[in-house]
Amino acid sequence: MTTATKVYRCRALHGYAVKASPFLPRRLACAASQHYGIAGSGSLLVLEDAPDGVHLVRRWEWSDGVFDLSWSEIDENVLVAAGGDGTLQLWDMRRPDAAPLRVNKEHTQEVYSVDWSQTRGEDAIVSGSWDRTAKVWDPFLGRSLCTLVGHQGVIYSTVWSPHIPACFASTSGDGTLRVWDTKAGACRSVVPAHRAEVLSCDWCKYDQNILATGSVDGTVCVWDLRNPRQPVNQLRGHAYAVRRVKFSPFSSDILASCSYDLTVRFWERKRNLPLLETVTHHSEFVCGLDFNLHVPGQVLDCSWDETVKIYTPSCLSARDVEGSRPT
Repeated sequence: MTTATKVYRCRALHGYAVKASPFLPRRLACAASQHYGIAGSGSLLVLEDAPDGVHLVRRWEWSDGVFDLSWSEIDENVLVAAGGDGTLQLWDMRRPDAAPLRVNKEHTQEVYSVDWSQTRGEDAIVSGSWDRTAKVWDPFLGRSLCTLVGHQGVIYSTVWSPHIPACFASTSGDGTLRVWDTKAGACRSVVPAHRAEVLSCDWCKYDQNILATGSVDGTVCVWDLRNPRQPVNQLRGHAYAVRRVKFSPFSSDILASCSYDLTVRFWERKRNLPLLETVTHHSEFVCGLDFNLHVPGQVLDCSWDETVKIYTPSCLSARDVEGSRPT
């Protein structure tokens, strides 16, 4: 059982990603697309979790699907979105018109992942595309700073390390997890993570060596980069592909995953029976997932069933947290 779930309905839009604001406890954003992202346009929605429900604050339209987003880590009003037309769009809440601040287009196929660096003093964006490249950007320049090539399949996920400057991880249809050093412009580690496409990865917020991956094979694997020959944890339970994995910002051993099996699952990775709870409140693929950095235990997700949901699973509401948001 979960606490009372708040719901926002994205009429005729199918959710791909949802992210909590790093600045404002009640603010979140959702990247969504028409027609399941196969055709049509996309939207970036900024929402507010108010006492009387979830309300739309701002909505921007884009001519192609919108598959991912990330909040700026230095300006609470700015977001970046990933487009199906190979673009990154920079949006500003303060701008009165419906046009983006900037549009960068170098990728030749869909941009499926985008992330804004959390490292202090490092204002950078990383993007991953179906053109098999990852690119690093200065948010306000019209061109990328570097392009990283190495994956043999489409890139589904690119996530900055919260610990190591100029370092990000990526996952791909080639079954690998890769760790990159952007200063050297080189791949530092290649982990053959799954025998199927790897759709997502995330870093543990408390240990710079620990990452999790989610795959089409239905498993979540946790890796220690100091010895990546085999996973330190393999979490089984999803019936279909794992679309996204997220480590808790409040506990080193708690992580969540969402799947094409219509569920969100919560795990304590070091337990003998790691599955804590399965949430089944969607009627279509669950594609977006995040933890609220300001409200311990609160989770956001979005689905192809045209809803964004905010809730606290019972397994987290009953737990003591280890601390406040990691620095």
